[in-house]
Amino acid sequence: MSNFASVDEQIAYLKKGAAEIIRESELRAKLEKSRATGMPLRVKLGMDPTAPDLHLGHTVVLRKLKHFQDLGHTVIFLIGDFTGMIGDPTGRSATRPPLTREQIDQNAETYKAQVFKILDSAKTVVDFNSRWFSKFSAEDMIRLTAKYTVSQMLEREEFHKRFHEEKPIAMHELLYPLAQGYDSVALEADVELGGTDQKFNLLVGRELQRAYGQESQVVLTTPILEGLDGVNKMSKSLRNAVGIHEPPLEMYGKIMSISDDIMWRYYELLTDVQVPEIARMKNEVGAGAAHPMTLKKELARRIVAEFHSAENATKAGADWAKQFQKDEVPEDVEEVAVPLESVVGGSTNLEIQDLIDNPGYMPIPSREVLISAPSAKLIRVDKLLAKAGLVESISDGVRKIKQRAVQINGQVPGLHLAVPLPVPEMTIRVGRRIKKVQIVA
Repeated sequence: MSNFASVDEQIAYLKKGAAEIIRESELRAKLEKSRATGMPLRVKLGMDPTAPDLHLGHTVVLRKLKHFQDLGHTVIFLIGDFTGMIGDPTGRSATRPPLTREQIDQNAETYKAQVFKILDSAKTVVDFNSRWFSKFSAEDMIRLTAKYTVSQMLEREEFHKRFHEEKPIAMHELLYPLAQGYDSVALEADVELGGTDQKFNLLVGRELQRAYGQESQVVLTTPILEGLDGVNKMSKSLRNAVGIHEPPLEMYGKIMSISDDIMWRYYELLTDVQVPEIARMKNEVGAGAAHPMTLKKELARRIVAEFHSAENATKAGADWAKQFQKDEVPEDVEEVAVPLESVVGGSTNLEIQDLIDNPGYMPIPSREVLISAPSAKLIRVDKLLAKAGLVESISDGVRKIKQRAVQINGQVPGLHLAVPLPVPEMTIRVGRRIKKVQIVA
């Protein structure tokens, strides 16, 4: 597809997986002008290099940038090496510690390598916002801050909430939306992309462009991708993420661990399968004409192939089937027997509703989960999870342990757990599911 596609075709292609376009009428006008003049749109996506690695959640908006590239438009991947030192306050209830210049530079280098897993390196403009901000004088910064009011800034949800809760708002945080907005002025962006959580910052860009005498950019937001738990935003800190540099088998296995419901979300946001085809697959599953496991394997194959190769994806699928569908324990699952004393009494940090919904302790016969070892009694944690009804099968339990999605009394176990006799009560969490169990004779 190129920018010679009709405007209707371009808009239909760009709307797949988009959360909101502000405003679609403006995007249509810009596309019509581009088609008439042969001048491609300038489409900007900025990312602060605040962490060294990208995961699939980051690729949702990168894929949308790729869609503009497919249509022949000029895409600009902007690395926020200046704004990264300020720290984006989006989603923060407290001030984010600024990163050092050394951390920013190291992460920026890895970003450049990773984004070309999706974007065409020969057709991508990579820029750094320190290119203009390093030349900013104190007078320039004062002129920039004069373009926006304090009342406008406090409309931002995070600032509004912290202000009313009398929590600190550092002055440098107020500069962040202005700096990101000025990026659009410096680049003369026609379109800016970002996740739905970036909407405030993107709209500041529209305002500043008008203030500097430019035509306002169109804002296109993409949804926030749920992680492997299907509930929370994909995040490495929540251990529910799939890194784009992870080995093929690990990536494949993580995709296979998602629920059938979230699978459709991943198809929409992480593949180029079009909406009518996704709807057809859903209908076939509903009618019993297709099995969700087959479609999940195809999803995993597509994602692994995109970040590795078709050959690696095929091999990962075969290895996964050998290891998990036959209930064999993968060699790379941690076999160390963690002592139960190290997890008993830990902070469980459980939600009150979980305790209300799961009163009392579920008895589990010891013969079903205990195994003998030379120096201790061991619990097979995968069997324990299955007996407690927290996973669909023993192999599913192995996957959850491998993903570190299991907690016993607030701590993360390995495949085996060394226990004293009698075994103390345990509270087990797998994602948002929870059970209290007691091993009985």
